[in-house]
Amino acid sequence: MKVIAIIPARFDSTRFPGKPLAKLGNKYIIQHVYEQAQKSGLFAEVIVGTDDQRIFEAVDGFGGKVTLTSKKHKSGTDRVAEVCNKMSSCKDADVIINVQGDEPFISEKPLRKLIDAFKDPEVMVASLMHEITKDIEDPNVVKVVCDENDNALNFSRSAIRSPKAGFLKHIGVYAFRRKTLFEFVELPESKLEKIEKLEQLRLLENGYKIKMVLTSYRGIGIDTPQDLEKAEKMLIK
Repeated sequence: MKVIAIIPARFDSTRFPGKPLAKLGNKYIIQHVYEQAQKSGLFAEVIVGTDDQRIFEAVDGFGGKVTLTSKKHKSGTDRVAEVCNKMSSCKDADVIINVQGDEPFISEKPLRKLIDAFKDPEVMVASLMHEITKDIEDPNVVKVVCDENDNALNFSRSAIRSPKAGFLKHIGVYAFRRKTLFEFVELPESKLEKIEKLEQLRLLENGYKIKMVLTSYRGIGIDTPQDLEKAEKMLIK
């Protein structure tokens, strides 16, 4: 199974402008993510897709593979699909992993579990989750509820409880079969997606299943400057 990792990165983040080029230790956040993906040894290729020349030059400068994309994309997955469509190395990929550009501590173990989900031929889309006992009311922490087979039933920024395991946090690392990725980006924005500002709801509203993979990986998704401060402390540890 050929697996490609694509890291979407835009400069104009609403909550943290310039986030990919913020320094965590002595490296850019985007460099940490890229190197962690490379270090996992799971991917035939790791590619950054960005709409910003500054990010392009930074990634190229540390030796990463990077390509420029449209500035019109509304979601990271749209950007991933453009990269997948234009790069020849992606043409024969079986699975595409959208590794969020703000997960600097992503590691081999959760990524391997995510890829292993595709040993089931019925799985078209998969993502990660872990149990939480705090920050439940925080709207920046996306919660997920699953059925008995760990397929997602709903995602929300509200405190929704999973009957199986209390509260489950969604980690926004997505994996798609190539065909499903392109089907996804052709779908119009859905009603719930617009309300919650969560693109994965578009899949659920159109009848797609998302296999959720439980992991012990915590990491820190850096959405705000405050998250960067937490990441600095984790890096020191």
